[in-house]
Amino acid sequence: MADQDVWLLVDTVNLNMEIKKGEKTIAVLKNIAIGRNGAGEKLHRGDDITPLGNFRIGWINEKSPFRKFYGLTYPSIEHADSALKAGKIDLDTYESIARAHINGQVPPQYTDLGGQIGIHGLGSGNLGIHQSMNWTHGCIALTNDQIDQLSQWIEKGTLVTVK
Repeated sequence: MADQDVWLLVDTVNLNMEIKKGEKTIAVLKNIAIGRNGAGEKLHRGDDITPLGNFRIGWINEKSPFRKFYGLTYPSIEHADSALKAGKIDLDTYESIARAHINGQVPPQYTDLGGQIGIHGLGSGNLGIHQSMNWTHGCIALTNDQIDQLSQWIEKGTLVTVK
């Protein structure tokens, strides 16, 4: 059972992930990979941008082709609010995203904002590519050893801050 005080801080500039307990850093995973087009405001599905913000681990897939997959509760209410104001989603989509968050559920994953964003390993992917470039479609990628190490600290509901 993971510790309720543990949370993750993903640094998309320095490409590392801190495992935190309160304000104390208990481990750092270095040389992570993010979206091919960097991190920032995710504009739409398929833009290869890792979204910034605060999320929770919404689901866990232990049998992922990427070894393990920890799905994030993206899009957040803040992302949905910005998208609604910009005319990128309609009111029904906004309300379904907001309702999911209010009820502690995973928001819809197949809106125009994209989804299926998470933290995962390499699976059978190429370690050399992982070490040399950002290669994901918006996820946060770790090596297989790192994702195995991370699994001891996190569970569904763990806070993840991506900055």
